[in-house]
Amino acid sequence: MAQSKSFSGRDMGIDLGTANTLVYVRGKGIVLNEPSVVAVNAVDGTVLSVGSEAKRTIGRTPSNIVAVRPLRDGVIADFEIAERMLRHFIKKVSGGRRFSRPRVVICVPSGITGVERRAVIEAASQAGVRQVHLVEEPMAAAIGAGLPVGEPTGSMIVDIGGGTTEVAVISMGGIVTARSVRTAGDAMDAAITSYVKKAHSLAMGERTAEHVKMAIGSAAPTGYWSAQTLDALSRRAGSDVELPAEQAAAVEEAAEGAAESDAERTQALVPPDRCTVRGRDHASGLPKTLELTADEVRHALSEPVEAIVSAVRQTLDETPPELAGDIMDRGIVLTGGGALLRGLDTRLSQELDIPVLVADEPLDCVAVGTGRCVEDFDALRKVLDAQPQRLVQMSRV
Repeated sequence: MAQSKSFSGRDMGIDLGTANTLVYVRGKGIVLNEPSVVAVNAVDGTVLSVGSEAKRTIGRTPSNIVAVRPLRDGVIADFEIAERMLRHFIKKVSGGRRFSRPRVVICVPSGITGVERRAVIEAASQAGVRQVHLVEEPMAAAIGAGLPVGEPTGSMIVDIGGGTTEVAVISMGGIVTARSVRTAGDAMDAAITSYVKKAHSLAMGERTAEHVKMAIGSAAPTGYWSAQTLDALSRRAGSDVELPAEQAAAVEEAAEGAAESDAERTQALVPPDRCTVRGRDHASGLPKTLELTADEVRHALSEPVEAIVSAVRQTLDETPPELAGDIMDRGIVLTGGGALLRGLDTRLSQELDIPVLVADEPLDCVAVGTGRCVEDFDALRKVLDAQPQRLVQMSRV
């Protein structure tokens, strides 16, 4: 009987990401994973759709409808739309009951300002949350990845999301040193778009650039597709990116291979070295088809990848020698969607001469870590904001 009840009133952990928002409900796990996108009528401000349905409209809407991403670079860029999006997701998870006012733990980038932090708390409070606590993303990612954050040993986490890359060294339940750079998945998509525009005079949308990154993007000329990338590619039928026929058939076959383990079907597929994209020619204004190679895309991604490598290197420079020794032994753990970029772990390992590992479920690590803060609230209270209610009151002054 209890299993059939809604999640009304239950505590939640929210990974409020630039690209996707994940909601973890206490006792149930991750129950929602949708894009952080809202489709709005520009004439009267009416919200038309939120999440997956809204993302499908990006680049395909008439002039009176705008697809808005309320978070940019990991922080709230449009307060009103962010509040509406949060309200929609909380209502969807809680079953729409008006008396549902859960306590929530929300992830925030480690480098945000006090004003940006208060904006997150205020948006959640306006969305109907009873009590708001904040946890820094690298800490949540480390908890979700299963790192021993409470022990007196150094653990290094690199969380590459949509808007920010969070690099942190953690020991004894706290962040020893951290760096937050606003170069991540969105910057990679923009770099691909910019390169194609300059080199081939072709305009293409951000969804197409994202698909190119997943299909043939890489940080080093090595590595295999991840199981998560395979699943995403298999769901992208009808996009403006086409893989070679034999590779497209292999992707579909691998996605249907439920009997095989993720490791087996990942190792079985070496990604293609080219793909075909469709866009608009800048000179003629007419539709145009272009073949991109993996080498070109790797060149386009070199700048954002180098920014991430530099952030990791600088963080290591600021790490105490004892903890640096621990990291040399234990390695660096990658989480977030950017961790799925082919060859990124190899590139970091070669540049830093340190073992680099990708977490088992990199896309869910932050949400799972946030959820564990909800499940073991008292035990993990020290990693949360000490006085969230005081900040809520300050933000209303």
